[in-house]
Amino acid sequence: MIIVDIETTGLDPTKNSIVSIGALDFSNPENQFYGECRPLDGTVIDKKALEINGFSAEDLNRKNKSCQELTEEFLNWAEKIEEKILAGENVWLDAGFLKKSAERIDRKWNFGHRLFDLHTLSYFHHLLQNKDLIKKKSNLSLDETLKYVGLPQEPRPHNALTGTKMEAEAFSRLIYKKNFLKEFKKYPLPNYLKIKSNQKK
Repeated sequence: MIIVDIETTGLDPTKNSIVSIGALDFSNPENQFYGECRPLDGTVIDKKALEINGFSAEDLNRKNKSCQELTEEFLNWAEKIEEKILAGENVWLDAGFLKKSAERIDRKWNFGHRLFDLHTLSYFHHLLQNKDLIKKKSNLSLDETLKYVGLPQEPRPHNALTGTKMEAEAFSRLIYKKNFLKEFKKYPLPNYLKIKSNQKK
């Protein structure tokens, strides 16, 4: 699967624009993608979105690469990966923006229809551990999931590649109960995520 995280100028793919894309091949973690770009002409820029991703409108408008060019580069990179299933935290939002961007440059959408959602995986792990959860509306943020798997919170402002790496590490710890990337090896797995000796084969 492809772990992906994007930064945007807002939450609506029809009105807002991608400004950075981070991605990682989960079957080959050294195969990573990152790029930044100018927003689409005429896009709506939400100040709250810029507070989250740390960009300023002036910084973005000075980027050499257009949103269309960055989208093309990402799709070309992803084309070489066999398992084209997108995964991440709030991955439906990332997929929506990427698909809309692909449509704008008349590129075929070659990714799977289904998505792998880190929040869902984390939610059911919490249930197995009898952790308190709000039932009517999940209160699990990415930072809560990272804490649950033994990682620090995501640095602020957000960076698409950093988010991608932390989400990939969380997926590995929840699914395989082991460290994934060298940079997170210094953070030990919590005992409740470790495989017991009598479970090993």
